[in-house]
Amino acid sequence: MTRTPQDALHTAAYVTPAGADWLASASASPRGVQALWAGAPTAAVTLPCGTAFDVISMDALFGRRVVGRLWTDGPGTGPVAARGGRVMLFATPGTAQRLPALLGWEEWGETAPPLLCYGRGDAVTVPPLFPPDPDQPEAAPLEYGARETGARESTPVPSPRWLVAPDVRKPWLPGPEVLLWACVRAARAAGGDLVGTAVTSTPAVFPG
Repeated sequence: MTRTPQDALHTAAYVTPAGADWLASASASPRGVQALWAGAPTAAVTLPCGTAFDVISMDALFGRRVVGRLWTDGPGTGPVAARGGRVMLFATPGTAQRLPALLGWEEWGETAPPLLCYGRGDAVTVPPLFPPDPDQPEAAPLEYGARETGARESTPVPSPRWLVAPDVRKPWLPGPEVLLWACVRAARAAGGDLVGTAVTSTPAVFPG
């Protein structure tokens, strides 16, 4: 499902029941994930990648530029989240494997900040269905059959939040070619503001 910034304002804060069904479908036991949410709808949950979605994690500034490019000149985005100074774009399964290779062939691909690509065999913490009460202590992510990929930092990482929350059972997701297009154009527009670094599909710390 293609989104515009205006559309996103209506569902950025919470996940609809249909969107929750889609997220839960990433697990080998969707009913188990739904049961966790039934008891704690404001808790983040760790889900595996590679079946319902892959996740491409970007530096916050570059990620905003990529999302803006997708909205203004491209087909829009699927669900988008933010956590710990990074933007998490949900993409089609297989994107995590193909995008680094595609960027490696692009002249401007080397100017993009590091992308952390999470696909089959990886897991990420997704934001809660509803924003937590700011007056309540932040709960640890719930895990159901998957643990978040990468080393955990010694300092707490803020809970993820939705920028564009899923609201349908089968949301439209960008694939590697679409994200390649957006990343290259965002890098060109930024010019010398970006420092060239390698793109990797091997996570270090997620999110950084």
